[in-house]
Amino acid sequence: MQKPLIGITPLFDRGRDSYWMLPGYFLALEEAGAVPVMLPLLDDEAALRPLVDAFDGFLMTGGPDAAPAYYGEAELPSVNEICPERDAAEMTLLRLLWEADKPVFGICRGLQMMNVQRGGTLIQDLPTQHPSDVDHRMAAPYDRTVHTVTVKKDSPLFTLFGAETVGVNSSHHQAIKTLAPDLRSMAASPDGLIEAVYAPEKRFYWAVQWHPERLYVKDENNRKLFTAFVRAAQEGKNDA
Repeated sequence: MQKPLIGITPLFDRGRDSYWMLPGYFLALEEAGAVPVMLPLLDDEAALRPLVDAFDGFLMTGGPDAAPAYYGEAELPSVNEICPERDAAEMTLLRLLWEADKPVFGICRGLQMMNVQRGGTLIQDLPTQHPSDVDHRMAAPYDRTVHTVTVKKDSPLFTLFGAETVGVNSSHHQAIKTLAPDLRSMAASPDGLIEAVYAPEKRFYWAVQWHPERLYVKDENNRKLFTAFVRAAQEGKNDA
């Protein structure tokens, strides 16, 4: 059986003028049985449509803050460096993926962009807008848990994990403020932040706020996330 192809949105280093990728994204997908390929940053629909058709699933990676203009807010001084190229490319790509009902898995920024593209909003800066004792910006090493999340029992994430409380790592200073109408929460942190979402009407449209690409080697639940995503991509490939 031919392995599913997974397109991965690239990281962008402006100082080095380069696209790049953390190996954990690739390795986790490879272990789950997929072939990962890094995508270009394109916001041209005509150029993106063949990629949407060619790949069996898409992974939206972590990265810089999303521009608040996309959800109708002025940018706070505490917003980190924004990458307009990534914002434009991912907003266009996500719209096409939604229309095509392609399997999508978002991580950290990926969750935030998926929420924004469907009409949700973000907390721009957690320390000032949502102060909390929960550590959302952990120090290295990142392959360990730093806080828990409570998984909703009526969610597909609970079906996957079989547990209501799981430990996660955390490295973000933005988060979902208003959940997009098309999405549903699957898990929350102790201070009330949404930590996982899905779209009930889609084949597989999931995202998590933590970083399973750093935890999957040590943690079975995080391996299950990649396995479920790749399985959905494989099933879509078989149906095509």
